[in-house]
Amino acid sequence: MKITFCGHGQVSDSVEIMDWLRAVTRDLIKRGGTTFYLGGYGEFDSLAAAVLREQKKMYPQIELILVLPYLNASRDAWGYDGTIYLPLESSPPRFAISKRNQWMVDASDVVVAYVLHNWGGAAATLQYAKRKKKEILSYPHKPGKKIS
Repeated sequence: MKITFCGHGQVSDSVEIMDWLRAVTRDLIKRGGTTFYLGGYGEFDSLAAAVLREQKKMYPQIELILVLPYLNASRDAWGYDGTIYLPLESSPPRFAISKRNQWMVDASDVVVAYVLHNWGGAAATLQYAKRKKKEILSYPHKPGKKIS
């Protein structure tokens, strides 16, 4: 099972969000989650990556994949098992992140979302996931309960 994340660049309570992410990712791994796509931008992405690095110590079979919207050699991929660069040269640079986010949703079975308002990139990605009928686990979803 492949999982991706969408969330705001800033979070209100990082300790609470990390606890929630630990529970959700543990549940997903137990359900067969193996590949986790991460965007690498913003605080929510950073928290998700940190939690998954913790989980990898107990579940070494999981993969953390950084999905890059731009081909940029200075982007730090430390702590990831691999990177994917999507050739988006035909798209204007201002659309690269939203195109990347759509690819991540399309390539995933489950979307883990921290979206508290209906504007911005995270909200647009969540709406796209809903249109694609992906399983969505939205904060403050309790692990063990499947929501679509």
